[in-house]
Amino acid sequence: MSRPSFALAAASTHEGRSPNPAATETESVGGFTISDLARDFDVTLRTLRFYESRGLLAPARSGMTRIYSSRDRARLALILKGKQLGFTLVEIRAMLANEEKKGEAAEGSASVGGLQLSHEQVTEQLELLRSQRKEIEEAIAELEATQARFRKA
Repeated sequence: MSRPSFALAAASTHEGRSPNPAATETESVGGFTISDLARDFDVTLRTLRFYESRGLLAPARSGMTRIYSSRDRARLALILKGKQLGFTLVEIRAMLANEEKKGEAAEGSASVGGLQLSHEQVTEQLELLRSQRKEIEEAIAELEATQARFRKA
């Protein structure tokens, strides 16, 4: 499982954010606008359109307006959790597909922020993240040494 070491750079940090309690007109009729989700999850409109183009979200349309369901909202939370944990969108799509097929937690899996992960997935991701951390620590040390040389000059 080889991926670039900058995989976490784009991970969202919506963790711990609570959705905006102010209900909009769209929410009261059972849906959320793209602006609602962008604001509530602290992502850009472009991010949501990108996830839609990749088939991860499927909002209904009312004219030109995207109307996201509670299901889309829950999927977005899982997508962002997966990104925060360093998984690729391809891996997240597979996880979402597996969850829809199974409906419940599979035996031998554990829930992490709502994502059902197998022992193997957790182990592989930990190895990847530890490797990335090592690379980052080495880069930091090198830059700190360079910065120290600037101070001496």
